[in-house]
Amino acid sequence: MNYIARTFYILAFTFCILYSSSAQPLNKKKEFTHQDTLRGSIGPGRDWWDVTLYNIDIQPDYDRKTLSGSNTIDFELVKPGKNKIMQIDLQNPMLIENITLDNTIAIKKFRREGNVYFIDIGNFNFIDNAKPPLHRTYRLKINFSGRPRIAVNPPWDGGWIFTKDEKGRPWMTVACQGLGASVWYPCKDHQSDEPDKGASLTVTVPDTLVAVGNGRLTNKKNNNDGTTSWTWMVKNPINNYNIVPYIGKYVNFTDTLNAEKGKLDISYWVLDYNLEKAKKQFDRDVKPMLRCFEYWFGPYPFYEDSYKLVESSHLGMEHQSATAYGNHYVNGYYSGFNRMGRDLSGSGWGMKWDYIIIHESGHEWFGNNITTNDIADMWVHEGFADYSETLFVECQYGKQAADEYTQGLRRTIGNSRTIIGAYGVNQEGSGDMYNKGNNLLHMIRQVIDDDSLFRKILRGLNKEFYHKPVDSKDVEAYMTKQSGKDFSKVFDQYLRATKIPVLEYKMDGRKVSYRWTNCVEGFDMPIELTGGRPFIIFPKTEWQDFDLPLNYVMDINKNFYITVKKVQ
Repeated sequence: MNYIARTFYILAFTFCILYSSSAQPLNKKKEFTHQDTLRGSIGPGRDWWDVTLYNIDIQPDYDRKTLSGSNTIDFELVKPGKNKIMQIDLQNPMLIENITLDNTIAIKKFRREGNVYFIDIGNFNFIDNAKPPLHRTYRLKINFSGRPRIAVNPPWDGGWIFTKDEKGRPWMTVACQGLGASVWYPCKDHQSDEPDKGASLTVTVPDTLVAVGNGRLTNKKNNNDGTTSWTWMVKNPINNYNIVPYIGKYVNFTDTLNAEKGKLDISYWVLDYNLEKAKKQFDRDVKPMLRCFEYWFGPYPFYEDSYKLVESSHLGMEHQSATAYGNHYVNGYYSGFNRMGRDLSGSGWGMKWDYIIIHESGHEWFGNNITTNDIADMWVHEGFADYSETLFVECQYGKQAADEYTQGLRRTIGNSRTIIGAYGVNQEGSGDMYNKGNNLLHMIRQVIDDDSLFRKILRGLNKEFYHKPVDSKDVEAYMTKQSGKDFSKVFDQYLRATKIPVLEYKMDGRKVSYRWTNCVEGFDMPIELTGGRPFIIFPKTEWQDFDLPLNYVMDINKNFYITVKKVQ
């Protein structure tokens, strides 16, 4: 390889690493509009009602690149009052055609404001002219149609995907994390309100194709007009953006795992010509991954809906109980640049397993089971899912391998923006939420210095916040309380600031003076010295002293993501 070609390759490889680890659709916006507030906050059009069930019924048209269908939303009143105005999200250029309440009442008053519809439900006098009771279930059916936004670079710049497989046959799906499910169907598009009783998805397609969705297949109906309708049902609460159809020439194979809560059904849907490759790749990684994650995180959160991988035309996404898999059956992280896998950590350990299977499955616990109210706190999804990679490496290859993997991920951390984004405006934080979040959790594990307790905390998070929306502060407080150690300043430093703490030290014979600099006020994370028998020091922002033991070297545990600086 000549110098110019080699230089181009290195630059392209570096760009791919940085892009893949930091690219998020909504993490670079600097100014916010009223539309951002409507989308990202619980305002007066959202605060009085709670979604209990979605029943989505769609028919995509591959040639025209359009969708038509309906979403029947079951909801409850959670706030008293009359003259209700409901906010329903549906992004341009999709259109609401008509709306019916409780199967009989046509709603005539609704208006559009950008990507939001405001629906005048009225004063609920349709219930025997009485005041509507709280927590009674109402049903709103919304018929819609249009040409959804076409994905530019899925899954990072998402939308609906109309493409073809390698044999030139139609292949369709959608990827809309961050962008929002309202890019293709009308809904209450906010992470804080998942449908409590789950969702059903009916997809009508030409009978030469197969439609796959979340959860379990409950009905397959031949319509005797050249189309077939496939109905899938999820019984558990689910994020809006996780509800996804996959349409193509799929074939299916299944397996089971005797797991922590009993028999877990495992199902795979792949393109017909990839069946043998899929059997080999999935058989190697999936069951060891599930055993590892159940050990560390607790039982798989969706036994009722099964565990499923579905081949996708994009790299991957954590679609609950129907994880999108597009890693081309290679180890590592698939690179379109050279059509091979690569190790994001550079440690070598990332090439021993399939990145998408491990990372996206980790989201079943962190992201799908535990979901953040606001996407500003998405590090709870991505940081923990990224750390699931480290734990898988540890389960398979040991603690040293896991340490090397996490340390290697630091090369992709930019530290240009904070991990936590702006609240109330649908704004994610920096893409550092992945690998910096991983390193943050690994440091917390070092400070706790008790793996059984650390495991108890991870499992406790999934039990305490089982199928619940949370804030980052909830997770932070839980970890502090359960560990008995105050991590508040550590979280502030790594989530809400961009500077990496500097541990300054100076030596006078065996006397060592040390302090923290380049840090938030009051930062006081303890550090393990490893230049002999390990022991802990407790730096603060003021100088402190200790006597270094004989034959001891001033080495710092490399699992701490800090800068160490010797000064005169």
